[in-house]
Amino acid sequence: MAPNPSCAALASAKEKKGYSYAQIASGIGASEQHVIDIVTGKKTPTEKEFNAIANVLGVASNAVPHTGVHSTTTA
Repeated sequence: MAPNPSCAALASAKEKKGYSYAQIASGIGASEQHVIDIVTGKKTPTEKEFNAIANVLGVASNAVPHTGVHSTTTA
């Protein structure tokens, strides 16, 4: 199974910024484990979660497609 491109974008931004999962989690008000699961592709983020993490990392959320295999869940 191919990696989720949105997760790859988040993982890449995380590395470039040098942020820890804990820093991201604190920035979005979620648990560190939940952020790890999203960034590593274990869980598919909701659009709200993706946008929140992208905002913390300075990623333009509209730069990653949210359709087809790249879709986020709605919740």
